[in-house]
Amino acid sequence: MPIQLIADSGSTKCEWCLLDNNKKKMILTKGINPYFASVEEIIQILETELLPNLGKKEIDTIHFYGTGLSNINNIAKIKKALKHFFKKAKQNIQTDLVAAARAVCLKEKGIVCILGTGSNSCYYNGKTIVKNHASLGYILGDEGSGAYLGKTIIRYYLYNTFDEDLRSRFDAKFVTTPHEIIENVYTQPMANRYMAGFTHFLAENRGHYMIENILEDGFSEFFYHHIYKYRESWTHPIYFVGGVAFAFQDVLKEMCSSFELDFGSVIASPMKGLIQYHK
Repeated sequence: MPIQLIADSGSTKCEWCLLDNNKKKMILTKGINPYFASVEEIIQILETELLPNLGKKEIDTIHFYGTGLSNINNIAKIKKALKHFFKKAKQNIQTDLVAAARAVCLKEKGIVCILGTGSNSCYYNGKTIVKNHASLGYILGDEGSGAYLGKTIIRYYLYNTFDEDLRSRFDAKFVTTPHEIIENVYTQPMANRYMAGFTHFLAENRGHYMIENILEDGFSEFFYHHIYKYRESWTHPIYFVGGVAFAFQDVLKEMCSSFELDFGSVIASPMKGLIQYHK
């Protein structure tokens, strides 16, 4: 059987699976987002974090699923970086949304939603994505994502909206200043990843009415602007993929129930489903 290398990459981390005669080897590297990383930076990640874990295997096919890959220039970046080390390997470059759809639906139909550092959604017909509602990224959109929820936490903190209890908990956890927050959001790279880091505060303070409101409002925005836009949402299961979806799946299940939608399943990472898909 051909030796396959499967990658599922977000902005924060990239999971790799070396699939050799049904034997699996899992590898974790930094995330590869071609919007923020140059070809040279991608090559460096591959050289220092991936290659030492592959041994001398001759890779036949690389399936690379990642964020930012609906852009042809970004696809070219990934292809060039992979070609630098895997000159003979066939490349299959797809978006992270295709990864999510194949992982949860396999050959079935469904609405597929990503709620991780960013957010996205689509209607998958069992073979391909036939409808996709633009997420607009973390500045204009990404409703329900880690970046979106983190931005709300920051806003509550900086506007003094948090009550005294939550403000004290925030200060104890993050030990930061308003100036440092503004600096990271507006002048430092990977602002989306930085803001998404604040979602841990939500998970650690469940039950507080302000925390529950932030979650319900953020996910309601996602349902309203995205899930509602697919007429298939009322006839097919709704699947969720990503760390944020997995962490707060109870809220998503309740919202699907209240909107009379069929909650399908939720997974933190697509990798297990992708391995099954490519076997």
